[in-house]
Amino acid sequence: MHRLPIVDSSGDTCGVGTAVMPAVRPVDPATCRGTFAMVSLGCPKNLVDSERMLGLLREDGWQLVGEPAGSDLVVVNTCAFIDASRAESYAAINEMLDLKKAGATRGVIVAGCLAERQKESLLDELPGVDAVIGVFSRDEIARAAERLIGGLGEQRSVFRPAPARALDDSGRMRVTPRHMAYLKISEGCDRTCTFCAIPKMRGKHATKPLEEVVREARELAADGVQELVIVAQDTTYYGIDLYGEPRLVELLDALEAVDGIEWIRLMYLYPIHFTDRLIEKIATSRKILPYLDMPLQHASDAVLKRMQRRVNRAATEELLEKLRARIPDLVLRTTFITGFPGETREQFAELVEFARRWRFERVGVFTYSLEPDTPAARLDGHLPEEEKTARRDELMRAQQAIAHDHARRQVGRIVDVIVDRPSGEREDVWIGRTKFDAPDIDCVVYITAPGTSAARPLTGRIVPVEIVASTGYDLAGILASGD
Repeated sequence: MHRLPIVDSSGDTCGVGTAVMPAVRPVDPATCRGTFAMVSLGCPKNLVDSERMLGLLREDGWQLVGEPAGSDLVVVNTCAFIDASRAESYAAINEMLDLKKAGATRGVIVAGCLAERQKESLLDELPGVDAVIGVFSRDEIARAAERLIGGLGEQRSVFRPAPARALDDSGRMRVTPRHMAYLKISEGCDRTCTFCAIPKMRGKHATKPLEEVVREARELAADGVQELVIVAQDTTYYGIDLYGEPRLVELLDALEAVDGIEWIRLMYLYPIHFTDRLIEKIATSRKILPYLDMPLQHASDAVLKRMQRRVNRAATEELLEKLRARIPDLVLRTTFITGFPGETREQFAELVEFARRWRFERVGVFTYSLEPDTPAARLDGHLPEEEKTARRDELMRAQQAIAHDHARRQVGRIVDVIVDRPSGEREDVWIGRTKFDAPDIDCVVYITAPGTSAARPLTGRIVPVEIVASTGYDLAGILASGD
């Protein structure tokens, strides 16, 4: 089983979906150690970790199966970013423990961010869990599986310190469509945002050496990947800890040269270290998409200071002006937090005005989640949940009008679309994404392509599509003639 739930706290449901499991390569029965299932929760960075664990288990002779019931063991790779994520992780673990109690699986291994955050206490909370593996111990997964099946219970937890350099993500068993993959270029984060617990779970920023990133990109391209989605906790910080200066431009130069890669999508770009060289690189590249994901969190200087974002509204707007002026056809995605401790109605109104002024094409909005071990938890002025939610809904109503207007303005255009999958409704209707839509979090295009079918598929191709209608966030189009 592969479960990739998209927890959409923003209320924006466009593009919500579940990744498709790949065809499962059979393991030689003579060397098969047993069967396992995987439940993967959380962000794309966590998904890369899941794919790495899948690859290690497969390499060690374990057979992946589609459902946990009847498997020898289940691995739950957890998320612990906010309270809702932790609740979902606990629910998934308890579901697997119920299967174990019923005799439907022999063991449950918990990995990922919740395991790292709770450490040994997780075994006390959930004594039925057989093993707990921290974020930086994920490569121990095969040994943990072997100990579990062998009945060796003397070591039930494995934790390693954060590495000086990012972990090796090669040799993955990917669960994304064959034509796209996430490429993680660093681990951890050096930001000290007062609301965020990620540095406690994933450590300080650790750059993956440029040559290793390129080697992984070539491996992915050889496996059929055309779209690379670049992910990190702080993408623009790439290189500073290892090389003494930002090296994202140099990395992008090298990735552009990888044969087979057609689209390079940039995610999680912190506004600091966004240099003129980087803007010029994006503006003039044939492969880097004019789509930037830049989480801003707020617009009020007072709130940004309490968040310890180390950037103010004036600097942010100066950057936004440069980006809009210099990158043709740019689409911007951002995220905002409503109800941060001490946020006044006036400061929230400033955020709404900021969003309306800059007309971000893609926005996610989260209510502030109190994280007990973060500095924001000790701030005064915590707001009631209903007020945080009301502010989120108000901001999303303003954003919805902007997003729907953007969708309507695409009608009549011919745009390139990467086709992700069949629609499942009609043989000649497919679902894809434009350059301006990241997998799972953004919108989709429903493509009518007469003459196509399962025998003549479009999946994985980048094709021109004439947009003929918009339906809220999503688009509908017809395969353009000549393809």
